[in-house]
Order: sequence, then C-alpha cells, then structure tokens
Amino acid sequence: MISYPDIDPVAISLGPFAIHWYGLMYVVGFAAAWWLGRRRAHRLGLTHDDIGDLIFYSAVGVVLGGRLGYALFYGSDQWLADPLWLVRIWEGGMSFHGGLVGVLVAALLFARKHRLGFLRLTDFVAPLVPIGLGAGRIGNFINHELPGRVSELPWAMPFPHMGPEPRHPTALYEFALEGVVLFAVLWWLSRSPRRTGLISGLFLLLYGVFRFAVEFVRLPDPHIGFIAFGWVTMGMLLTLPMIVAGVALIGWSRRQTVVKAPAV
Repeated sequence: MISYPDIDPVAISLGPFAIHWYGLMYVVGFAAAWWLGRRRAHRLGLTHDDIGDLIFYSAVGVVLGGRLGYALFYGSDQWLADPLWLVRIWEGGMSFHGGLVGVLVAALLFARKHRLGFLRLTDFVAPLVPIGLGAGRIGNFINHELPGRVSELPWAMPFPHMGPEPRHPTALYEFALEGVVLFAVLWWLSRSPRRTGLISGLFLLLYGVFRFAVEFVRLPDPHIGFIAFGWVTMGMLLTLPMIVAGVALIGWSRRQTVVKAPAV
C-alpha cells in the first residue's frame, strides 16, 4: 500500500480567483492536439490556421458535450438541485461519452465547412485525442475522483475521505491505457496513410476495451451503483456501443482505398 499524494486541487490562487489543476489539464490536452495537428496539417490540405479552428471547434464540443453528458448520464439529481453546478466544470464531472458526441458534431461541422470527408477528418483527429484523455485522468486523480474498489495490490492506496482501505488508483490506470498506450498505438499506426476509417475504428475499439476493463475495478458512482447483474456499470453500458462501432468501422475500412496526402 502507498499513500495518496497530497496535491491541492487548486494550482494557482489569485484572491477570489482560483485556477484548478483539472482545468489546466484541458489546456494541456488542447495545446498538445494543436501542436500535433499542425505537424500533419498537410495531409488534409489544411493550414496551421485551419488547425487552430479545428481545435476551437473541438474544444467547444468537448466542454459542452462532456458536461451535458455527465449531467444526463451521472448527475441529473445534482443538476436539478443546483442548476449553476452545470457551469462549474473546474469542480470535475465530465463525461467522455458526451464529449465524444460533442467532438463528432464539431468534426461534422468543420468537415462540411472545409469540404472534407467526415471519416478522413476523424482519422486525422483520433491520434490527437489521447494526450488530452490522459491529462484529464491526471486531473481526476488530483481531484480525488474515480476511486477504485478495495484492493490488496502493493500499489493500492487509501483515497481521501474514503476510509483506510487501500483502493485501485483507477484514474492512473485510465491515464496509462487511454492516454499513453492509446496515443502510442494510434500515432504510430497513422504515421503513414491508412484505409479510410481504420484509425477512427481503432480509437473506438481500443478506448472501449480499455474503459470496459477498468470498470471491473473502478467503484461505480454511488448514486447509480451497478445497473444490471450485480456487476454492470453505467460506464460499461455506454462503452459497449463504442466497441461494436469500432469493430464495424474497422471491417468497413478493409473495403476502402488508401487516400494519399496532397502534395505540398
């Protein structure tokens, strides 16, 4: 058993204003996506300014979709009791699945504006996402969120305000899988042109498998609990469609041709 790091969730305090680590993690994710996207902008015939617009579209989609998704899937009671809670995103409470929907809507709008194929754009965007996912999980960890179930593993740790029992640090598991591993796989595979839809399908499949696996040791939200069979969680239920869609998209991509990047 190891001790839970004592990190103040507030990174910088300026009088009545506070900047939280959780919010800074979003800045890290968007900045990384912007930098990486600029390196490959030529693949879609986009300029560096276009990448800035794409990140802006995506940021709006992530924040609006993620917060609304969390409110609908996990926090409807809290939202009804305190409507202003919806805008206090620095306190945590974002849904990946809601954020994914928001990004897909943003990608659709951007693709139409620039006359790009939707899946060509999502194949471009998918490798840019995992760094932000990993950074977000670090923010969850600093906020003492996503506690795991009780464990006797040597790296288990007691969570603040949850008693002395050591628990799985599931936010760190998700950081490693959704952040580090997912980025490494997608960035490496997308280093050269692939069949349309393959990278998007792999993103959905791998994220879905990683998240589904971690749910077995992650403590379900106390106000929701297990929703079926005594072990199925809301995270599992929302992730299953991603796995199915990922497999289907990978199968569909096998019938597509490889699209070469335009000359620069």
